[in-house]
Amino acid sequence: MNPTPGWELLGEQVLLDSPHVRVIRETVRTPARPDGREWTKVSRKVGVTIAPRLPDGSFVLIREERVPARRDFWQFPAGQVENESAPEAIESAARRELREEAGCDACGAFVYLGKFFTSPGFTDEHTHQFVATDVIWDREAVAHDGEEQILEVKAFPLGELRRMIAGQVIEDANTLGLYARLEAGGWLS
Repeated sequence: MNPTPGWELLGEQVLLDSPHVRVIRETVRTPARPDGREWTKVSRKVGVTIAPRLPDGSFVLIREERVPARRDFWQFPAGQVENESAPEAIESAARRELREEAGCDACGAFVYLGKFFTSPGFTDEHTHQFVATDVIWDREAVAHDGEEQILEVKAFPLGELRRMIAGQVIEDANTLGLYARLEAGGWLS
C-alpha cells in the first residue's frame, strides 16, 4: 500500500535481515522522480511510547542502557508491536510495555496521541504515542525482558522533567517527540 499517490516501489534488494533490523536497497518512484530513485532504508518493527502520569502530576521514566549510543538514557517507557495491522495490538503493546518496563497500570485515561517517525530520511521506523493518566505505580511489578537493561525507574515532577529536557539530560527522540505532542496538546498545563 502506497502512503500517498505518486509513490511506487519498483524494486528492492535485502542487504541485511536480522531480528532487530532489516536493511534494504530500494528503487522507488516518487512524485518528484517518476523514473525512480535508489535509496537504502533500515526497517524496524513499529514502536509504542507511553507517558505515564501519576495522580500527583509527575511522570514515571526509566533509565536504560542503549548499546549503540554507549550510554544510558532517561526516557518514557517504549517497546515494539508485533502486528501493527491489528489496531488492538498497538494499544495492547503499549499497556504491556507500561507494565513491564515501569510497573505501571493505567487507571485513568489511556489516550492515543498519534504516531511519530523517528528519522524518516534513514528508516521507516515510527512509534505510536500514548499518555496514561492516574497510573498506579508498583515498583515490584517491573518485569523486564532479556533484551532490556533498565537500570532505574523513577518519578519526576513536571518541572523537573522540563529541566531535564532543557538541560539535555533527556536526549531520547521518542521521549522528546512525545513530550512535544503532550505540550502542544495541552496535556501539560
